[in-house]
Amino acid sequence: MEENSDEMEKMKEPLLDSKQDSSKGGFRTLPYIIANEASERLASHGLTANMIVYMRDEYKLEMITGNNILNSWIAASNFLPVVGAFLSDAFVGRYPMIGFGSILFLLGLIMLWSTTMIPQARPSTCIESSSSCSSSTAFQVFYLCCSIGIMSIGCGGIRASTLAFGADQLIVRDSSKSSFPLERYFGWYYASTSISVLIAMSCIVYIQDHLGWKIGVGVLVMLMLATVLSFFLASPFYIKLKSKANFLTSFAQVIVATYKNRNASVSSEGTSMTYHHKKGSVLLVPSDKLRFLNKACTIRHPGQYSSANDINLDSWNVCTVDQVEDLKAVIKVIPLWSTGAIMSVNVNQPSFPVIQARSMDRHITSWFEIPAGSFGMFMTLAFILWVFAYDRLILPLASWIMRKPVCLSPKQRMGIGIFLSIFPAAIMAIIECFRRAMAIKEGLSGDTDAVVKMSAMWLLLPNCLNGIAEALNIIAQNEFFFSEFPRSMSCIALTLRGLGMSAGSLLATFIISSVDKVSASGGSMSWVPSNINEGHYDYYYWVLCGISAVNFMYFLLCSWAYGPEAERGKVNVIEQLVD
Repeated sequence: MEENSDEMEKMKEPLLDSKQDSSKGGFRTLPYIIANEASERLASHGLTANMIVYMRDEYKLEMITGNNILNSWIAASNFLPVVGAFLSDAFVGRYPMIGFGSILFLLGLIMLWSTTMIPQARPSTCIESSSSCSSSTAFQVFYLCCSIGIMSIGCGGIRASTLAFGADQLIVRDSSKSSFPLERYFGWYYASTSISVLIAMSCIVYIQDHLGWKIGVGVLVMLMLATVLSFFLASPFYIKLKSKANFLTSFAQVIVATYKNRNASVSSEGTSMTYHHKKGSVLLVPSDKLRFLNKACTIRHPGQYSSANDINLDSWNVCTVDQVEDLKAVIKVIPLWSTGAIMSVNVNQPSFPVIQARSMDRHITSWFEIPAGSFGMFMTLAFILWVFAYDRLILPLASWIMRKPVCLSPKQRMGIGIFLSIFPAAIMAIIECFRRAMAIKEGLSGDTDAVVKMSAMWLLLPNCLNGIAEALNIIAQNEFFFSEFPRSMSCIALTLRGLGMSAGSLLATFIISSVDKVSASGGSMSWVPSNINEGHYDYYYWVLCGISAVNFMYFLLCSWAYGPEAERGKVNVIEQLVD
């Protein structure tokens, strides 16, 4: 979702280009583009869902070490697409960026596959007659981290440009400007990525658990290889737009110009002759919020010019009103954005829920049990079902009951999502308290792989609540940022979610490390040891519950400080892209 701020202009250009090759682009190119990212998502989610088991059992890593590696991997995979988007739109171009990312991701995946086939790449297998097992060497851990690090860089290239590159293929060549092709494309894109996640958390995890990691990772390598080859083979049919400068330079110019004009006086009663604005812009006077930035677009001697448009000024000395307002829009939403990042801490728990599920009875029949790493798919299912139910059932029913259109604002849905995120952590804590007590009662506290006689189906409730909370908050965030930002900043709105998830992963790593260090001080047993039965994972979940409650209060404060939402009306993303 990383379109740059010139996306609308890029999509307009071919409309005016009568020489556009009609043999390029169109729906026929989309399967190759979508399948490439779908395979990447399948591999990424299929590995992160169960990787803690591989690192613990095969690499003999401690729970904290493995969890921190996983969180760092997830954080990098969510942050690097933002970097990739900047590089793609400003320098490289979308097609080369996707190609570069695909090759790197495949390379990292092959390196990870090699750890399952080369005995020297991981510690030797434990001997049953021996009470000790050899731990992994520094090189073995380094090689493992290199493989997933290269995969993260590959994610940055693929996710940065796939959505926008696919949209490039559907440029309308006549004057109708119909949004239907893009609407269909976005539907296919999100459907394919969601289905990939479900398959990853069910089929791929099942293969890893029952057929082994060699086959489990090998299947992913073959799928990724096939989609990468098909992506490159379809190259002659793609529309490849040239890259353009992005907004980073514009932001830097505002900051520099503000400093240079720091002695300029700023008045709330300034006119269009007081400020520098580009020709044809509807923004003639900057807003009063963050007024100190208005110095960047202030004309020191307006009497010397008949019109602000007559000025040919260096943007590093005097910026336009549009540039200033763009930067203000980003700064203003940072507090509200941070509430979503904090909320994602609950979701970015790739290790503990898996270990918790492994220690419970996961059978749904006498012969079939759900893999521990597959329980995350219920969160994805709840996410999808809630989106459908909210749009097709809840809102129409509420409107019928109230006899008028009913619609919650983006900030209201964001707040409800954050409020709901309090309860999954509390429920997980309660479940863990009962599970741990049962393990001690059954005399299993010293057995790391022990399974208590408690159904893992209890974990469905917190997973589903997390999915609903995420659906409410994430979709509302995208809508809020998109509607609050000016049109030239729509690309930023579509990248903030990934950036927030990256920040949430890093915050989750900090929290778990702090909990481990504080709880283990004075020679006490850590709350989060590798053996779940010897720790107090329930205490850790209560910490997350408290953080979620504080985050809700923080959201209310940020929402109040932000003030009313901008009167930009309800904006349709697709219509803006083609308008």
